Amino acid sequence: MADKPRLQTAYEDSIRSQLVERFGYKNPHQVPRLEKITLNMGVGQAIGDKKILDLAYDAMTQIAGQKPVMTVARKSIANFRLREGMPIGCMVTLRRQHMYEFLDRMVSIVLPRVRDFRGISRKAFDRRGNYTMGLTEQLVFPELNPDKFTRPQGMNITYVTSAKTDDEARALLELFGMPFKAAPGKSDAA
Repeated sequence: MADKPRLQTAYEDSIRSQLVERFGYKNPHQVPRLEKITLNMGVGQAIGDKKILDLAYDAMTQIAGQKPVMTVARKSIANFRLREGMPIGCMVTLRRQHMYEFLDRMVSIVLPRVRDFRGISRKAFDRRGNYTMGLTEQLVFPELNPDKFTRPQGMNITYVTSAKTDDEARALLELFGMPFKAAPGKSDAA
């Protein structure tokens, strides 16, 4: 078996104990953990040109390291020339080692490459401990060849945790190294 990903080892060695110390959990099963990461790429232009969807599928495969699933329209919308069952995007769910490796790449390589990056929003939680962020450009992933993927394409990334509250989930993701914007009232200089 391959070595454990760096962030998985960090979670087991130090992050769990820091969360227990901060929130005072009595049961080890109460400690929040990262359950899965979902990548979703909606390709609206795929209605007119199937090649665009194929490029998005290839990009998602290279980014995630596993084959994505095509997503289809749930209902027909005449104004968009959309029919029920038409492929309009792709998604992939990462779990276990793939999830930790993706998170490590996201924190250490991808987010620093985003232009004018000042941190990610602290408010994009869903009140159940899950965090969703969007990227407007997929070329921040170094594994993509900019000559092949010329059309800008964004994606949504959802981090699903077992945390009961947003504060617990935020603490978990901060300990993993997610670069959140400074909290209101706090400055980076302090």
